[in-house]
Amino acid sequence: MGSAGSFERPAFYALGSGGWRGLLTILHPPYTAWHLSYIAIGAAAAPHLHGGRLAACLAAFFLGVGVCAHALDELHGRPLATAIPGRMLWSMAAVSLLGAVAIGAIGAFTVSASLIPFVLAGAFIVLAYNLELFGGRFHSDFWFAAAWGAFPALTGYWVNALELRLQGGLVAAACLALSVAQRRLSTPVRKLRRQTVSISGQQHLVDGTAVDLTVSRLAQPLDGALAACAFGLVLLAAGLVLSRL
Repeated sequence: MGSAGSFERPAFYALGSGGWRGLLTILHPPYTAWHLSYIAIGAAAAPHLHGGRLAACLAAFFLGVGVCAHALDELHGRPLATAIPGRMLWSMAAVSLLGAVAIGAIGAFTVSASLIPFVLAGAFIVLAYNLELFGGRFHSDFWFAAAWGAFPALTGYWVNALELRLQGGLVAAACLALSVAQRRLSTPVRKLRRQTVSISGQQHLVDGTAVDLTVSRLAQPLDGALAACAFGLVLLAAGLVLSRL
């Protein structure tokens, strides 16, 4: 029987429950970097890449997704088991969302009013998904991929191009597919880490070898794939942006 004892952390990047460790943990650093990479990839696909617009877009999404969405997520059942007070999480969520909307409003005023639908859609997605509004209708695998995959890429493209061409749609579709893959990996590993008490059984190979099944043995390849994808997408996004500047 494989115990979950050695896999007590709720995520491979979890540092601890209190203090700065808890605050850093709820930012989900690998996943936040992963989804910010979509913005950069979308921007790099645009006919012209504007460094200032990209920086503002990254800042807005960091506040909206990296801080607000994850603070709201932690309020809903404490999936990362942090000791951060609820009042602090609510304050973080409110201030960061207001900051993200403010950046978007400035962009709509200084760049193009066509950014307004993106600002409104982004604020709606964060609240509808993470607060599970409308009976949780927007808290699904599809909306995860659309909200945190396709939408950031499309926004990064539009902010720089102010129009939609085929390459922007293709990049958004690719980022949606990558987020589907992320979900397919993260869902079972979350169940292993956060809900599994023990696992029993063996895997029997064709050469006669019997491999004991444990929580760590099942979770490690999933965690490894997630970490590698996050790291690889950050490098890919950085390389694409540098090639355009």
